[in-house]
Amino acid sequence: MGATEPQFLNVGEESRTRRIATLVQPGRAPGGAGLVWLPGLKSDMISTKASALADWSRERGIACTRFDYSGHGRSSGHFEDATIGDWLEEARAVFIELTRGPQILVGSSTGGHIALLLLRDLMRRDPAAAARIKALVLIAPAWDLTEELMWNEFPADARRELMEKGVYYRPSDYGEPYAITRQFIEEGRNHLFRAEPFDPGRPIVILQGAMDVDVPLQHVRRLAGFISGGWAKLIEVADGEHRMSRPQDLELLFQEIAALLT
Repeated sequence: MGATEPQFLNVGEESRTRRIATLVQPGRAPGGAGLVWLPGLKSDMISTKASALADWSRERGIACTRFDYSGHGRSSGHFEDATIGDWLEEARAVFIELTRGPQILVGSSTGGHIALLLLRDLMRRDPAAAARIKALVLIAPAWDLTEELMWNEFPADARRELMEKGVYYRPSDYGEPYAITRQFIEEGRNHLFRAEPFDPGRPIVILQGAMDVDVPLQHVRRLAGFISGGWAKLIEVADGEHRMSRPQDLELLFQEIAALLT
């Protein structure tokens, strides 16, 4: 198994500084291709899929960089204070400061949204850095989650509670209800794709379980539809659910990454 003692990267300024926990696994070949793992909401960098990816890459001498968003895992901060913009800033800092050479972004659920945002952000502000992103592999990508999968899906009483009290405690199948804040929803509107055509300029492989109730299949089909340039490859797993962490799901993930690396 891989190392579990993280190093820390400070992101943000003054009162907004966050201490971001990272695990950086070097590759065998200096400057060789590496992987960057972007976890899902309320998940972390030592989850089942993240750890399996680190083990797989280590066995092959491939660099693998993992981190926890603020308010997650061993990073500082409270989940209730975080925004999509914070997590994008953290992902950008990790990519710029801790990786070298060509990289494949591997994002799960919310991490899929952050991976897409990171690519778009770097294409706009730092094309040289964006050029190091050779491909994206997205597992049940929750693109535009704050609007499409949260606000638009919340019942009227949940919306009212969120607007009046500033927070709504959303039930979860994976544990205790978790806080969705008004700030999280409103700030998230700065980071939407709105299903407008997006040419990523590199392959985007999407793995999606047809039985996923958290990120519905139709939502992901819409993503594949607005990615232009013929770059999107959508693989639908008929009996797959949201986590996509069964042995056969992981094997599919590794197969697709290996194909991109070659």
